[in-house]
Amino acid sequence: MEKIRTQRLVVFMGSFAVAATIGLSGCNDDDNGTAAPKNIVATAQAAGTFNTLAAALSAADLTATLESAGPFTVFAPTDAAFAKLPAGTVDDLLKPENKPMLQAVLKYHVISGDVRAAQVVTLTHATTLEGADVAISVAGTTVKVNDATVTTADVVASNGVIHVIDTVLLPPSS
Repeated sequence: MEKIRTQRLVVFMGSFAVAATIGLSGCNDDDNGTAAPKNIVATAQAAGTFNTLAAALSAADLTATLESAGPFTVFAPTDAAFAKLPAGTVDDLLKPENKPMLQAVLKYHVISGDVRAAQVVTLTHATTLEGADVAISVAGTTVKVNDATVTTADVVASNGVIHVIDTVLLPPSS
């Protein structure tokens, strides 16, 4: 069993190298010219593939939360993940009258603490800031959070970590 977990971890951790390659390192130069990690929001914005998530965080008044000290672990859906939702869903969620629902959806993507790949592969579930659990499963080299696949793991930020996912998670109550 330990050998299988180690193999899964090696493959899952390998996706961190992919994150660095595609520019999701979460770092910028500080005044001393050394790399200083950005917070979760700044890291996601710098990647350029989380524009919908950034707009949703702003509309839900959650940007400041994910810029705070944390730590947080965010299962971050890409723009392509949001595009897979039925037509009009994102526009409806971004309406001011749907702010509580949008907040619930976004909080369902966040867990408290800095949970790296090494821990994720040992979990079967995690409780989100929304209050409900997400299911975590590992099959071979694939890590899933509910029905979403983790495509890039361990994108380190100053206040936690991002795991990129290919599907928007919807809480049980929505």
